[in-house]
Amino acid sequence: MKKALNNFESKEPLLVFNWKDSESEAEGWTIINSLRGDAAGGGTQMRKGLNMKEVLYSAKMMEMKFSVSGPSIGGAKSGINFDPNDPRKKEVLKRWYKVISPLLKSYYGTYGDFNVDDINEVVPITEECGIWHPQEGISNGHFKHTEADKINRIGQLRHGVLKIIENSKFSPDVSRKYTISEMINGYGIAEAIRHYYTLYGGELKGKKVVIQGFGSVGAATSFYLTSLGAKIIGVIDSEGGLINEEGFSIEEIRLLFLTKDANKFVSKHKIPFEVINEKIWMIGAEIFAPCSTSEKITQNQVELLVLNGLEIISCGVNMPFADSAVFYGPIMEHVDNKVSVLPYFISNCGMARLFAYFMQKEVKMDDETIFNDISQTIKDAIMKVYSLNTSKTNISARAFEIALKKLDKIKS
Repeated sequence: MKKALNNFESKEPLLVFNWKDSESEAEGWTIINSLRGDAAGGGTQMRKGLNMKEVLYSAKMMEMKFSVSGPSIGGAKSGINFDPNDPRKKEVLKRWYKVISPLLKSYYGTYGDFNVDDINEVVPITEECGIWHPQEGISNGHFKHTEADKINRIGQLRHGVLKIIENSKFSPDVSRKYTISEMINGYGIAEAIRHYYTLYGGELKGKKVVIQGFGSVGAATSFYLTSLGAKIIGVIDSEGGLINEEGFSIEEIRLLFLTKDANKFVSKHKIPFEVINEKIWMIGAEIFAPCSTSEKITQNQVELLVLNGLEIISCGVNMPFADSAVFYGPIMEHVDNKVSVLPYFISNCGMARLFAYFMQKEVKMDDETIFNDISQTIKDAIMKVYSLNTSKTNISARAFEIALKKLDKIKS
C-alpha cells in the first residue's frame, strides 16, 4: 500500500496553472491532478502564505475523496496566496475567477473552501464571469449532459447546495437560516464516528471529545456530536480554547456555535493558547476531531492522546499530522497502528458527496433525504474497510488501499 501511495503522491499532476495578480501581491494556482472521467473537482481556498505544494496535495486528496463520494472524476484544487482579511479580497477573487473561467466552463468544478465563501463570493462572482454554476465544468466534461438535463442538474445544484435547513434536527437554530453547505462537512465527520462505533463496537453516547479548530467545520462537528450524546470536553484553536472535563451541554455548544464571529471562535472564558496547549492533550479524550489547518498535530501530542485513553480520530482536515509524507507519514502510521483513524477523504467527504447527489437526475430536495444520503455514503465507505479489516487499528491503511485500487481501475 505504501509503495502505491508514494507513487500516487509523487506522480506529476496533469495541469498546473499559475497566476500572478497584476494589481496586488496575490498569487494563485489551479492544479488538476488528473482528468479521470474527463473532469476534475476541488474547492478554492485563500490563505496568506499558501504555497503550490499545499494546493497540489489537496488536489491529490480530492481524487481520493471522489473514490468515496463520486463522481468518478479527477482531483483538483485552487489556492490563492493572499490575506483573506485584506479589503481587496473580493476584487482579487473577481480577477482570479475571470482568468480560470475557461476551465470552469469546460472540465473543472470548484466551490468555496478555507476562507472563501460559496454564497457571497464563489457563486455570484463566477456568474459574473458567465459560468452557470461553479460545478458547470463537471456537468460539461464528465456527465456531458444535454442542454435540458444540464438546466435541470444546475438548477438542483443552485437550489440544493444553498438550501436553508428547515429541519431543527440538522440546524443549531433554524431561525438563523444556516445552509446545508455550511453544515454538511461537520455532519459527515460526526456521522463517521457514529458509524464507526456501530460497526466496530462501543457506545458513542457519553464519549469524551476534543475538537481542534472551531470554524465552520469544527463547530458543526461539535454540534452534531453533542446531539448524538457525546461530551465535548475541550476545544482548541490557534488563539486558545476551553476545557470542561465534565462535558459542555448541548445548549453551551449551541451558544458557542451561534456566537462565532464568522469562523472565529469567541468566548470571554477562552484559555490562552499557551496554557490550553499544555493541558488539552492529557484530559482524557476518547475521540479527537482535528478540524483546524493542516500539519498541526505533533508526535508528542499524539502520544499524550493515546496514553490518556484515545480511541478514534476522525479527520476533519487534510494532512492533519505534522508529517514528512503527505498522506501516510510516520506520525499517521504510528497512530494508525495504535488507535482507530478515519482518514479525511472518508470523514470529510460531505461537500463532495453533496455536489454528486445534486448532479443526479430529479433527486429529493428535503433535508432528511439529503443528510441521510451523505451519512449512508460515509457508512458504505467504512463498511468496505471493515470487510477487509475488523481490527480497530490500521483502518486508514486499509482505506488508502481500497481508494488506490479503485482509482487504478478508473481510466485516466
